[in-house]
Amino acid sequence: MVAFSTLSAVCQQAPTPSRVRGTIESVDGDLLAVKSRSGEDVKLHMTGDILLVGITKIALADIKVGSFIGTTTVPGPDGMPTAVEVHVFPEAMRGTGEGSRPYDLRPNSTMTNATVSESVVGNDGHTLLVKYKDGEKKVLVTPETPVVTYVPADRSDLKAGAKIIAFVKQRADGSFDTSRISVGRDGLTPPM
Repeated sequence: MVAFSTLSAVCQQAPTPSRVRGTIESVDGDLLAVKSRSGEDVKLHMTGDILLVGITKIALADIKVGSFIGTTTVPGPDGMPTAVEVHVFPEAMRGTGEGSRPYDLRPNSTMTNATVSESVVGNDGHTLLVKYKDGEKKVLVTPETPVVTYVPADRSDLKAGAKIIAFVKQRADGSFDTSRISVGRDGLTPPM
């Protein structure tokens, strides 16, 4: 719970830090060698206050009215925001980054962190109505949309082959400091 509370505080800081998404190639103490999703070799220096969280797959049915979620969306063919991924926050993280803003996962993507106020099952998937402090949005979640949640993690989860998202600050030498890493469990690539 302390880790989730800390993550909540970190997530609410502005501006949003840069992210490195990739696969760990090696671990040497506090230094991670990562192959980024774009193929670059990246060195990540873990800070002394590193926060590690696991990402694990859950079912769409686990999203309930009242759940606090984050979802990356892109405009669908009809213009309706279509979920590329959905992550369900644990209750201790409710309110983390609440709102809707541009995101760097895909071109024209948006990240929305909000409370589910309505869930309707249709022929093409679930339509969620999510509400946040400055508005609301309808989001289509298809059967192919990955749905995940956060779980506790520790340094033993950081090993060669693990897929991560690291929140980073660049150093003068081109390497990065990271104080927060989300790591996929059981071979999962964090979809956000």
